[in-house]
Amino acid sequence: MVAANRELLSPTMVHKGPGYGYQKKREGEPRSCIRFKCTLINTIQDVLRQRAGWVEVKDDSEWDFYWCDVGWLRENFDHIYMEEHVRICHFRNHYELTRKNLMVKNLKRYRKLLEREAGRQEAAKCDFFPRTFELPCEYHLFVEEFKRSPGSTWIMKPVARSQGKGIFLFRKLKDIMDWKKDGNRSEDQKDETQVESYVAQRYIENPYLIGGRKFDLRVYVLVTSYVPLKAWLYRDGFARFSLTRFSLSCIDDHYVHLTNVAVQKTAPDYDPEKGCKWQMQQLRRYLSARHGTQRVEELFRNIDGIFIRSLQSVQKVIINDKHCFELYGYDILLDQALKPWLIEVNASPSLTASSQEDYELKCRLLEDTLHIVDMEGRLTGKEKQIGGFDLMWNDGPVSKDDINLDALGSSTLTANTHLGYVNDRKTQLRQLLKSLSGQKKV
Repeated sequence: MVAANRELLSPTMVHKGPGYGYQKKREGEPRSCIRFKCTLINTIQDVLRQRAGWVEVKDDSEWDFYWCDVGWLRENFDHIYMEEHVRICHFRNHYELTRKNLMVKNLKRYRKLLEREAGRQEAAKCDFFPRTFELPCEYHLFVEEFKRSPGSTWIMKPVARSQGKGIFLFRKLKDIMDWKKDGNRSEDQKDETQVESYVAQRYIENPYLIGGRKFDLRVYVLVTSYVPLKAWLYRDGFARFSLTRFSLSCIDDHYVHLTNVAVQKTAPDYDPEKGCKWQMQQLRRYLSARHGTQRVEELFRNIDGIFIRSLQSVQKVIINDKHCFELYGYDILLDQALKPWLIEVNASPSLTASSQEDYELKCRLLEDTLHIVDMEGRLTGKEKQIGGFDLMWNDGPVSKDDINLDALGSSTLTANTHLGYVNDRKTQLRQLLKSLSGQKKV
């Protein structure tokens, strides 16, 4: 695909800053010589360096595309001018969805809004996240809820850390007293009066198990605009397994309860060749064989609903900017009743590969992300599938050409999704390129 695209590219740019002095292309004429910047050393850097017509710049050189970390965004976004064509990989206040406490706060607010405007039945469709409290500010509310269900298991998570850091499970209030005293300060918080925020969340005690082991799903959603909301769902993803059989009798064992690869790979019996992942297609086949196609279709429609409603919950608070896009990593947990639960949303999902298969998946994902961002200016804007991505929401639900949304019922948020189906991205990209080339000749 990359090599084939060379014929669509032609030089058009002069730079003196982030897009400064950019020479506008003629209508219908694709761009070339895209200058990119990337500070990460993983699959995204490989993909960017291999992309035809893209040139890497470093230091303070001018750039058109920047795959930046959130730290750079926080320090620089409000202090630079960007030309219209420039793109960066985060929205300014992405944390409204990707910080655990703010995600829950926005979902709770959105659920109340739905209850007022559409009734309890519609609001109940947002009951896909566990009972959650922010500590220390909601500590007293948490204690009241805790006492209503003695003996239940809770999980504590720092709101702004990742890879399982700082997480622990507990069943007694005294188990978090050490946290209240001095364990709730992050390493970079020098002021002893400054407290790191955590969330206390009801632990899902009945997770769906395969081979006796717990797992969660990592699914990729690409948002290119919040106003209007435009979101794409990637067909490939994976299930991340714990290496140790699940049991509630050992709540202190992270290898049992945390599926993060960063945690599991430290286990003594971790095998990097085998890893601890299933591809989404493998999981979908397994579930269909056990529960039937119809029930699994319903499960995946419910997962689609989680993506859409979570994005809608922050649509009015995210600072929309035409320069920004976001590749989210959603973590979804299934319980024994095949109910999906939203665990968290990641603004910087890991792009470091844990195996050759994982490397290839993430390269495909990132290549297709760049196709959609379309720095080269090749697309028409009417595409419903690009590579492994399917357009699932475009200011409203999206249907395939051969699907009647009305016939599916009002409860179906989106029909143009194929999570876990065969990813025919090579064929699709060839067909897309052929159709775009034909339009260019016309």
